[in-house]
Amino acid sequence: MFNGLELKVPPLAIVFLFGALMWFASSSSMFVIALPWRSAFAAIFYCVGSAIVLAGVLTFRRMKTTVNPLTPEATTTMVTSDIYRFTRNPMYLGFLLILVGWAIELSHLLPFTILPLFVWYMNRFQILPEERALASKFSEAFTAYKRSVRRWL
Repeated sequence: MFNGLELKVPPLAIVFLFGALMWFASSSSMFVIALPWRSAFAAIFYCVGSAIVLAGVLTFRRMKTTVNPLTPEATTTMVTSDIYRFTRNPMYLGFLLILVGWAIELSHLLPFTILPLFVWYMNRFQILPEERALASKFSEAFTAYKRSVRRWL
């Protein structure tokens, strides 16, 4: 039904869209939560998330394969080293952690409820199409990698 969304919207744009939705959801005075040290905790999530994104991008660049998430068929190498030994999607994991930091900063319950929608969207419209492209290009090697490394964590 929504197949037209597959690999169409840059993931960074999705992060900003979900961040805006989270901000909008936090505009009501209901469900405000007091989070002591919220800015410090948010900063930790921002930093860890950004470091994971950067590690994924740098590994792709070092392996000389495309970083463009809209064209997974242009991949020249299946990357399984460095951060990719722990997660198949470090950039998306990092984006999620940044959004968790944003939810903490907003100190409101509703933004936390939006996070699973981000994971669902990324799984359905970004990760599954990427995995299909990798499976067709790297077949058995990708199947073995999928068995040994989890999608998110």
